[in-house]
Amino acid sequence: MGIKKISAQYFAQYIRRKVYRQVAQADKHQDKLFRHIIDRAKNTVFGKDHDFEHISGYEDFIQRVPVRDYEGFKDYIERIIEGEENVLWPGKPLYFAKTSGTTSGAKYIPISRESMPTHIRAARNALLLYIARTGKMDFTEGKMIFLQGSPVLQEKGGIPTGRLSGIVAHYVPAYLQKNRMPSWETNCIEDWETKVESIIDETLPEDMRLISGIPSWVQMYFEKMIARTGKKVGDIFPNFNLFVYGGVNFAPYRNTFEELIGRKIDYLELYPASEAFIAYQDAGEDEGMLLNTDAGVFYEFIPADEFYDDTPTRLPLHRVQTGVNYAIILNTTAGLWGYNIGDTVEFTSLRPYRIKVTGRIKHFISAFGEHVIGKEVDTAIEQAVSQTGIRIKEFTVAPQVNPPSGSLPYHEWAVEFDGQVEDTTTFAAILEKSMSEQNTYYRDLTQGKVLRPLVLTKIKEGGFHAYMKSQGKLGGQNKIPRLSDHRKILDWFYENGQIGG
Repeated sequence: MGIKKISAQYFAQYIRRKVYRQVAQADKHQDKLFRHIIDRAKNTVFGKDHDFEHISGYEDFIQRVPVRDYEGFKDYIERIIEGEENVLWPGKPLYFAKTSGTTSGAKYIPISRESMPTHIRAARNALLLYIARTGKMDFTEGKMIFLQGSPVLQEKGGIPTGRLSGIVAHYVPAYLQKNRMPSWETNCIEDWETKVESIIDETLPEDMRLISGIPSWVQMYFEKMIARTGKKVGDIFPNFNLFVYGGVNFAPYRNTFEELIGRKIDYLELYPASEAFIAYQDAGEDEGMLLNTDAGVFYEFIPADEFYDDTPTRLPLHRVQTGVNYAIILNTTAGLWGYNIGDTVEFTSLRPYRIKVTGRIKHFISAFGEHVIGKEVDTAIEQAVSQTGIRIKEFTVAPQVNPPSGSLPYHEWAVEFDGQVEDTTTFAAILEKSMSEQNTYYRDLTQGKVLRPLVLTKIKEGGFHAYMKSQGKLGGQNKIPRLSDHRKILDWFYENGQIGG
């Protein structure tokens, strides 16, 4: 066994013990962190605006600090951009992580000197806990690729600014630098299609063992390699055995990945966000991800069905329950307070705290009171893929409230299949059955003839790729919404000739 593998094994066991000692005291650490961040920020602009000086406990806090999304912080962010210090957190941010907004355009998420190391530590711990759990560490002796944003940073108000994945690229530890791909020059290519071709050029002759990225974009990379070589990915990279991903439910992609690779491999799920590295997989895939209570985040949770109430229930970590769909709220060592990240989660375990991502609080369909959520459509598509063996590339769901034919309204599932699929009747029937079983409101509406059963619409090959390119969101960490309460994406497909396949 090589010295690197021996060192990795020893260090992995050490970190595993350390992590589980920490999570065993998660409630205590959350309370300590709450008091720390309130004290640190009491003399900031935000702290003075919200009377942090007189906050003595959580109840005081929720009386003074409302839940906000980015729009609610925009004025504070603008003051930072204009050069003001001590606005949300002492001093000025170390970076701005730039993300794509919807109503607000680009969003600039502050990263502080205190919060930056938590992103790096969590990514490291996720891999080390995988080693400790499986005993597999061969990937440490081969090449690793991280499909990510450009590390070239711009400036916003004198603060280095870029995609989080590009910022993190500056913190790859020295012992991984010679194993890490793609090259700095290739990583700096902004055009995603050009970048993928360059990545293929660099990686084809290498001993790739770990590949990481958003599944849809990694799938594109795999398909282009296969088109160029005529070989399965597992034949091109015989030692490739670990795929690390985050941001989406991987289940719908699994069959396609195994077909492209040509064999089964291990998968490791992460939950990184620009605001914080929230969770990572530490156990079996069905057990959820370990909530990262060492992330410089004091967590709050709001039952998702109360989120839009005037006075929704806000819960600290020690009051959550399993099986409840929560909106996750962050208070961070970078100065985000009562911050709605937009995601919903469900706890699968409380000792330790493990979660699974169930969707987006704004991504739902409730045109008729059905309140269909991301978890439900993900489960339905997973069951349809599993039971039929049909592979998909991408999908999204939207309501059709006013069908042109004058028939009953329905939910329209736009699906891009992997290859020719002539008959989708069984696939659609499984989707319908699954949705009816999961969501009683949906079942009652269809049985009551308020809605007709769902309609499955095939999208042409490359249709989702074309849509993302049209929106300037090709590659990187960008993802297609699984569902929405409007038809903007579906309308684009119809207007741009992407229906059929």
